[in-house]
Amino acid sequence: MSFDFESGPSYALVPPVEYPSDCSAVVAAVDSVPTVAPPVEAVAARHYANIVLPGDFPDPTIAKIGDTYWASATSAEWGPVFPLFKSDNLVDWELVSHVFPGQLPEWCDANFWAPEIFYEGGKTFVYYTARQKNGPLCVAVASADQPEGPYTDHGPLVGQRLGSIDGFPVRDEHGDLYLVWKEDGNSKSKPTPIWAQRINEKRLALVGKKVELFRNTEKWEGCLVEGSAIVRHQGYFYMFYAGNGCCGKCCNYATGVARAQSLLGPWEKCPQNPILDKNKTWKCPGHGTVAEYEGRWFLLHHAYYTDSHEFVGRQGILSEFTWNAEGWPEFEGKSPQAAPLRNLNVLDVTDHFTSRQLAATWQWPVGEQPVVGVSDGQLLLTANAAGLGAMVAQRTFAATYKAVACLDVASLEPGTLAGLGAIGDHANTLVLMAGDQSLQLWHVKGGVRQCLTKVDLPANDCPKLWLRLEVWGGQRYRFSYSFEGVLWQAMPTESFAINGTYLPPWDRGIRVALLAKGPASSTVAFNQFSLRNKR
Repeated sequence: MSFDFESGPSYALVPPVEYPSDCSAVVAAVDSVPTVAPPVEAVAARHYANIVLPGDFPDPTIAKIGDTYWASATSAEWGPVFPLFKSDNLVDWELVSHVFPGQLPEWCDANFWAPEIFYEGGKTFVYYTARQKNGPLCVAVASADQPEGPYTDHGPLVGQRLGSIDGFPVRDEHGDLYLVWKEDGNSKSKPTPIWAQRINEKRLALVGKKVELFRNTEKWEGCLVEGSAIVRHQGYFYMFYAGNGCCGKCCNYATGVARAQSLLGPWEKCPQNPILDKNKTWKCPGHGTVAEYEGRWFLLHHAYYTDSHEFVGRQGILSEFTWNAEGWPEFEGKSPQAAPLRNLNVLDVTDHFTSRQLAATWQWPVGEQPVVGVSDGQLLLTANAAGLGAMVAQRTFAATYKAVACLDVASLEPGTLAGLGAIGDHANTLVLMAGDQSLQLWHVKGGVRQCLTKVDLPANDCPKLWLRLEVWGGQRYRFSYSFEGVLWQAMPTESFAINGTYLPPWDRGIRVALLAKGPASSTVAFNQFSLRNKR
């Protein structure tokens, strides 16, 4: 991943190659706009079994608009909401913008899941899932004149009592446009019908009656079917769909396919289901969208990398399939083909805050967009008194990594704390906070905050303070500090490292965050941030 602060980062993964051990040509200071890999002509023929959206990018969608492929993915509880990537070859992706880069739609406040990009009539539509304020999960739609936006939200199309998720737009054999979605019955221990209902000509509302296509009936599907993605091929509609438990340590997600000559059915499930299942490298593959490129067929879907699993989250990978003699899609080995990266340094992050604006890869909790400035090589983060304070965060890419931040501690006002932390969600974090001549290590579990240890800092002797977080296997966490960034002192704890296995939410990976807690009149300055991935 490389940073270009004018257009955002690029995700570029090519055939596995070895990079210089010092990775200086791969991840340099963001001032110089580093590259991720050698030029295409310098490597072998492009390989289409890749991690193409590394990090926490569940439920990826893909659509071709003109000669360009566009992709997005679930944002869940992190803003900005619904990233928009573009590519001309399905492998190298550039983050261009977001569907909702700042303010959220008025009607919803959480669970920003499963966007689907749909282009027609010169406009781009994104059908997405979100939770109505004090209400159910709904499928809604936003539209734009250009795929990169800006987008206008049009609100929900459907929100059943049990919840409606995973909307997918598709035209039937007569040319009528339909929305296909899942009723979220599994949330109340009930079946999960897949419904279809016609969309009006403006593509912004449902009309007519809904029709059930099928529901979870097979043993491998467990308590649900969801994540529909439909493509037409040789007289049939093929629905790729996911079944069973999607997320977390005990997930058992897999991908199946069903087909029908008419969109409204009857639907026949493939006797070889699931057609895409786990292997030694990838676990719980599912919820993707089909793309065709130069006569080859691919599913862009998510899966957990077994070595990092829930600590990184569900990553976007590309799996190729072919059509067998019976007309069913087949994946080689019935499992994802993507190889793990040989050198994780290509995903390292370095930010010296020398650009005119915050890099597009920084995130924040949904509905809590912080006041942030970038000036003279500093990130200026306005404090917030609530909870953990204001925060900006980066995705993680491995279960073992080191993060370092340099804090302008001399400018901290009394009553203001600033620091570095590992964030699962608001209720589950580990953070090291500096301020009022002390360092405090906070353990937050289930919303209960405990100060594990506190260290006094010398008064007026350290204008800058380096904070370091080291993580091993996503489970052990150790915090240290330094006055010059060379000699480190570990925060004293009862054991060498803190057990952080409780941190990941059921559906998200860990983020590393910079935080500022205090009155809104206070501004915290960070001089640099780095994230280094390890095996």
